[in-house]
Amino acid sequence: MKKIMYFWHAKVFINMSKSIKQKLYEIIFEADTPKGKAFDVILLITILLSIVSVLLESVESINYKYGDYIQWFEWVITGLFTIEFAARIFIVKKPIKYIFSFYGIIDLLALLPSYLALFITGVSGLAVIRGLRLIRIFRIFKLSRYTNEGSVLIKALIDSRHKLSVFLVSILTIVTIIGAVMYIVEGPENGFKSIPESIYWAIVTITTVGYGDISPHTGLGKFISSFLMIIGYAIIAVPTGIVGAELNKKQKITTQVCPECLKEGHDYDAEFCKYCGEKLN
Repeated sequence: MKKIMYFWHAKVFINMSKSIKQKLYEIIFEADTPKGKAFDVILLITILLSIVSVLLESVESINYKYGDYIQWFEWVITGLFTIEFAARIFIVKKPIKYIFSFYGIIDLLALLPSYLALFITGVSGLAVIRGLRLIRIFRIFKLSRYTNEGSVLIKALIDSRHKLSVFLVSILTIVTIIGAVMYIVEGPENGFKSIPESIYWAIVTITTVGYGDISPHTGLGKFISSFLMIIGYAIIAVPTGIVGAELNKKQKITTQVCPECLKEGHDYDAEFCKYCGEKLN
């Protein structure tokens, strides 16, 4: 009888544990529910406050007066982020997959500066890296014009990577040739001290940045630079056209996270994950 009661209590405890983990999962990982959205909004506000505290700490006059309070506040934020990170690891089915996921790496990087500051002086300022966690805003305010267009743009960049690679190789070839020519035409006496420096000038010119630290002095050099500037205006439109040609497929997606593979970007009417086949919540 005692064994039966023991197993019954154990089963109840396991079921309660699963239920709690499921509820926590919906709050922490999902932005589709009111509680989940509220959690993420609070998280974003905390991240912003943390970034502000790091920025204020770098101001000498403020740090002199309120440095102790700022450090105390920073450790409170670090403690909250540590608890949150541990909770995420606890409630997911595959903790290792979460840790090495996109958001998992960002969450981990947000914690490291504060703890590294205990052993390495001067790295506490790197806590501004927590700003990367603001990427979650795309999951919280998940209007289709944000999430959908972002996914479409990324897909377009991936699909056009071969064309973009050819374009970049072509540009590198042009600036290398022009740089070598300008080194011969202008020479060290006019600031073109080496071919690498001349290539740097060609890149600055063809991108129409024009720092002005190196400039041609001879008539032929000015003619070549003028020609390169005109080419630059034409070249700027090329990658835009390449990526734009790929922006022809759009679909509505949700921010729901798969509990198995932790990937998002599923269709609104999807019942199963399109990456691993797991049933969605």
